[in-house]
Amino acid sequence: MSAPAFEAPARPQDSVIKRAPKRRDWSKWGLGTYFAIFLAFLYGPMIVMAILSFQGYYGAITFPFKGSFGFNWWRSLLDSTVAGTPTHATDIHTAAKNSLFISLAAGGIVAFLAFTLSMAFRRHWRFRSDAVAFYVIMLALMTPGFLLAVGTQLFWDYLGLRTSIWHTALGANVVWGIPFGFLVMLSVWNRYDPRVEEAARDLGADQRRTFREVTLPLVWTGIFGCFLFGFTLTWNDYDRSVLFQTRASDSLPLEIGGITFTGGVRPDLYALGTATTLFSLLVIAVLLVAASLRLRFRGTPVRRVEEELGVAEAIDAAAIDSGVAGRAAAP
Repeated sequence: MSAPAFEAPARPQDSVIKRAPKRRDWSKWGLGTYFAIFLAFLYGPMIVMAILSFQGYYGAITFPFKGSFGFNWWRSLLDSTVAGTPTHATDIHTAAKNSLFISLAAGGIVAFLAFTLSMAFRRHWRFRSDAVAFYVIMLALMTPGFLLAVGTQLFWDYLGLRTSIWHTALGANVVWGIPFGFLVMLSVWNRYDPRVEEAARDLGADQRRTFREVTLPLVWTGIFGCFLFGFTLTWNDYDRSVLFQTRASDSLPLEIGGITFTGGVRPDLYALGTATTLFSLLVIAVLLVAASLRLRFRGTPVRRVEEELGVAEAIDAAAIDSGVAGRAAAP
């Protein structure tokens, strides 16, 4: 009879580890679907508007796409007549220039005021009256736009000043944009470390140089955001400017509203809306590129280090090794 085979004891490493099957995360899929629907709801009308702007001369304002593909409605933004039909090109050019100038001015003023107000709150938040001032600044954010326009109109009329794009509309849009920029700067200051300023002062920098070379480079993104808020809010504003401007100084939203109320909606408005959207994206892209180039320029490697007692040159390791070898070889 043959001896029974020896059975080796079971080892833990020989056992097969069976992992539980991974369950599908339905909450992630649900949130992803909701986000896709939200994007379609947000950008779908803009995409449809851009598509319908490339219809031919007999195109309509709704689907389906009528006629052949063409640039007639885009040409109506540049030429005063297209196929013998007069267009609103001259009025659109004047309104676009007015909107551009007032938006740039409002963006710069909003960025400056929001930055200085936020610095004042950051350095001097000591009294209960500061909280009252905070809610006074936020009051323009909670006031309906048309009521703000009416109040500003009555105020300038009481002073006996005429309303225009620069006298009244600019002020109303700046008041509307300051709360947005102020909140942006407060969020920037909340993550700002004041010890970097103390370190700069300990190293001998005065207050002006500390602000220019330490504080400003660290918070420029917030100032950039304030400018974008002021620019885009003024560029798209209608209800706060409708009472302040005349036909010769209409902004682009007011010109679009006037064309819609008097002549009806045509595909040339789709072309104009697409052009203004592309222009807004172009302005943002140009500013972002300029900011990135500035950061790359400031991030170049330093060749020499300025120290307190002079300029420290780089240490040449090869020269030191050759000097040590020469002294060792000398008798």
